[in-house]
Amino acid sequence: MIEEGQPAPDFALTSDAGERVRLSELRGKPVVLYFYPKDDTPGCTTQACGIRDAYGEFERAGAVVLGVSPDDERSHVKFKEKYGLPFTLLADPEHTVADLYGVWGEKKYMGRTYMGVRRSTFVVGADGTLVKVMHDVKPATHADDVLAALAG
Repeated sequence: MIEEGQPAPDFALTSDAGERVRLSELRGKPVVLYFYPKDDTPGCTTQACGIRDAYGEFERAGAVVLGVSPDDERSHVKFKEKYGLPFTLLADPEHTVADLYGVWGEKKYMGRTYMGVRRSTFVVGADGTLVKVMHDVKPATHADDVLAALAG
């Protein structure tokens, strides 16, 4: 289990723009790395639109926002365009990065058990260390909770 104060595990994933994004190449800026289960579902849309609506505050904090889900790039493009999301979405279809961060696993929903992403956010400091680890975040308050973590 990764914890606050540890170096953030490095990775490279393909973005909604078809580019490879490597976490270590973003050093020098804080990074908000948020994992969500699926594009264009109610909770994930609420979460993404909350960040969109507060995006100016994320920019003022100097933060790079990266949303990660198991969806592919094509799904991300549709989701991003539909809701006017101003930040990068990363495709993790093999859930390798979700595994690396410990957020892939068994979930229960309406009496059924399945494998999926646990809604979690990692705030990575400009030096590459984890400054805040947030599990089971609430979509409606996510943006404010992350902004509070960025403020220190």
